[in-house]
This record gives sequence, C-alpha cells and structure tokens, in this order.
Amino acid sequence: MAEAARILGAERLIPIASAHIDGCLYHGDSGTEFAEKLVQGSGRVAVPATLNVGALDLLHPKRVHAGRHRYEMALRMMRAYEALGCRPTWTCAPYQAGHRPKLGEQVAWGESNAVAFVNSVLGARSNRYGDFLDIAAAIAGKAPLAGLHLAENRRARIVLDASQLSPALLESDAFYPVLGALLGREAGSTVAAIVGLPKGVSEDRLKALGAAAASTGAVGLFHVVGTTPEAPTLRAALGGMPPERTLRLTAEMIRAARDSLSTAGGERIDAVALGSPHFSLQEFAELERLAAGRRFRLPLYVCSGRGVLKSLEEEGRLAALERQGVIAVADTCVVVTPILPEGGGVLMTNSGKFAHYTPGNTGWQVVYGSLADCVATAASGRLERDELLWQ
Repeated sequence: MAEAARILGAERLIPIASAHIDGCLYHGDSGTEFAEKLVQGSGRVAVPATLNVGALDLLHPKRVHAGRHRYEMALRMMRAYEALGCRPTWTCAPYQAGHRPKLGEQVAWGESNAVAFVNSVLGARSNRYGDFLDIAAAIAGKAPLAGLHLAENRRARIVLDASQLSPALLESDAFYPVLGALLGREAGSTVAAIVGLPKGVSEDRLKALGAAAASTGAVGLFHVVGTTPEAPTLRAALGGMPPERTLRLTAEMIRAARDSLSTAGGERIDAVALGSPHFSLQEFAELERLAAGRRFRLPLYVCSGRGVLKSLEEEGRLAALERQGVIAVADTCVVVTPILPEGGGVLMTNSGKFAHYTPGNTGWQVVYGSLADCVATAASGRLERDELLWQ
C-alpha cells in the first residue's frame, strides 16, 4: 500500500473501516495463485471485508457451463478469499447484504457500482480500488489518502439539469439506468451534481443510475441534489463554487442515450436477464407484481445475492417464481460467467450495466427496456416495449 500511495501522490496512509473485494472474480490462473499465496503467507484481513461476485454459482453449480480447469481454478480462488477472512457474501451489492458504512467513513471498496453507491448514496469515502489493491488494503487496514478520500475532491464540477424532462419519465424505473449511461459518457471520472429529479429517489434507482454511470464512464461519485447526503442543496454539492459546465437534458438526449444501450434490431429476443447490480427484495416484489398470472416462454434469469434469495425461499416466494419460469442465479451473474445458452442470441435487460457489457463479454446482442417490458417480452416470447414513455 505504501507504493500505491507513492504512485497516487498521497502523503500518507489512513485507517479504513471496511473493504469490499472485487478481485475474487476469476479472470485467469494468476489471480487464483495470487490469492493462494496470500493465504500461504498467513494473510488475514484486518477490517471487515465482503466479497463481490465470483465466477461460479455455488448454489446452482449446474447452471455454469465452464470447463473443468476454469471451474476448479474459480472455486480455488473463491475458497482462498474466504480463507483470508472475507465474508462470503458473493454479491456486487454488499449494501443489500448489511455492509453499509457510515457517512464520512473511510473505506476501500472495489466493484464499480458498489464504489459509486458507497460514495454517493451512503456518503462514505472510497476510491475505485481495482483487483489485488482491494485485498491489499483490507489486509493492511489502510488506504492512500488521495482522490475521493479527500473532501476537496468530492465536490461537483459539472451539473446535469433534468428539470425540463417529463414527470412521467422521471417517475419511471427505466429512466435511471439511461440517465446513468448518459452521465458516465458526459462526466467520465468528474464528479457531477444532478438537479431536477424528484426528492427521495429510491436506493434501487440510485443503484441503477450509479451502475450505468460507472460502466459507461469512470464515475465513482455523483450527487443528486435533495436526495444524497452530501447534496442537500446545489451550492453544497458544488462546494460553494460555480460549475465548470451545466448540461440541460432534453427528451432527445435521453432517447439517444436509451437507444445507445441496444445493439440489436427487430423483434427477436432469446432470453431476458435482470439483476446487475444484484436484484433487491424490493425489485423482486415488483417482479412478482408484474409477473402475476403469467408463465414465461423465454428464459428469464434473475441474478441476486444469496441473502436475498434465502429470504425469498423461506417465504415460499422463490419457488413460486421458479414455477413461472424464473431462473435464479446466485453468487455471480450471466455476463461474467458462462450461464447463457451457447451459440449467442439477443438478450433483453433493464440493466444499463448488463446492456453495456453483454456484447463484449458474452457475444450476445442486447436490447434495453423497462422491467415491465422485460416481463412482457419473456411472457410473449417476442419484443414488447412501451415507446410512449420516451416520446
């Protein structure tokens, strides 16, 4: 960590309260060997640390189409991180699994959506820690005092003004991943403040916004004025300084951002995937409402944390959804693990993050739509999408 601090220009290391580890996702043998070497050297995390998704669904192993070597090495990696003392949450949404740092608390988190959430929604302080640096910080219990750990780097430099958009659009879940995709492309890694959104935007909507922004750009922190903890007012979000740039959003800009999340045309859809970041209990409740009385003709994958799935299972709700055709995926997701049918196809999703990564990671083409669109499409077997919202 001392060398990382030197590279970042930090004068010192600071204690951290917790970590979230992204390096537990298998990308090659070297990552497994690195983790096992830490174990062999009696490595142990010095602070509470949760684990991001792995490359396997440990609850439903037959859903993963991986060769023997890949499977064994991925499993060895996951077990090594457990041996280091990390909590086996296996979720990209640790804030849904009880890992919720306090306002102003210094942490070292990996996984881009988790970083955006912990900074923006919870108001804790973390840089975007990549693989191996995340576990190093957890073992050291310290991180370099640089970047978003510093108050002066957390003020917004640019403003996105959504006040001219239709109220119906702002009240739609489908809007927030699209706004995030636009934010990521416009802001890059610059901190932005968003004005004009309804007060009290839900955590699931902020989660979707941050995940898309961290995928299309390098967003680690955003402020929603009147909602997120460091932005009670625009002046507070800007740190009392004038913005360097203000972008006034139009319906045309939002429609273009929505269209940029799709790579396929026509009505063909071969599967539907939800849950990037992992589906919450509240999102499952909305899925149940939309799916009531329906059976799905297309595979409908829903990726979620094992804690959420356990709650649903105990209440008998998961079995009911599976009878309708839902395929629950735990510990991982369909974009980082070979779960989708081989041979490619067209995937529909309500996730801006899935939409961004699906073509490159899986070879499948993608169509973006609302949760209601996704449920209707899975039930009918062909593309169903309400265009009125985007007019």
